Amino acid sequence: MHRPRQPARLLAVGLFCLFSATGCDDRPVAAKSGQALFDYCAQCHGEDGTGQRALAVPAIAGLPAWYVERQLLNFRKGIRGAHPADAAGLRMRPMSRMLADEQEVQAVAGYVASLPGVIQETTLDGDAGRGAVLYAPCIACHGPDGKGKRELNSPDLTHASDWYLLEQLHKFKQGLRGADPRDVTGAQMRAMVGNLPDERAMRDVIAYIRTLPSSPSGASGP
Repeated sequence: MHRPRQPARLLAVGLFCLFSATGCDDRPVAAKSGQALFDYCAQCHGEDGTGQRALAVPAIAGLPAWYVERQLLNFRKGIRGAHPADAAGLRMRPMSRMLADEQEVQAVAGYVASLPGVIQETTLDGDAGRGAVLYAPCIACHGPDGKGKRELNSPDLTHASDWYLLEQLHKFKQGLRGADPRDVTGAQMRAMVGNLPDERAMRDVIAYIRTLPSSPSGASGP
């Protein structure tokens, strides 16, 4: 068999390396920055990450990078957002898969954490005094100040929108979230939500959380 001349072989190898490095989606050789990757998120969460209440999209600006990373990976793996009744989760799952790998997940999580958080307005009614009593079991993980504990994978609650907190409590209670056996922290939350017998109790504990001082910047949510 006739062997190609050396220059032709070098050209073929060069082209192979070029397309292997850039891929078929016209990505640059260098990894995309977290800010560039956030373009996917901005379609719903907004360029500033403050969310859209009308679309049931929560604020994510200032969330801890470790928390954002964990939730994105949960969506990617179907640990979260896989229940057919979880409309918001079903929207997030394919969006999380727009990120190519864990490196991109980490990059966008870091960018989200860098965004300045915004203290959310109160939209729900509730009895904060009764909520203080109901919040007692939550202290073990989220702390008396609601700021959470990284070592327990429990997020800060003080910047989350009250409507979003209520939505998540309902999801835990109904098994739309935290039912996957791989979701250890979600399972813990499902058990804790059992202490809240109805929506009134949920609203009361959220009203109490809203009285806790929030950090100067950053946001979070369960």
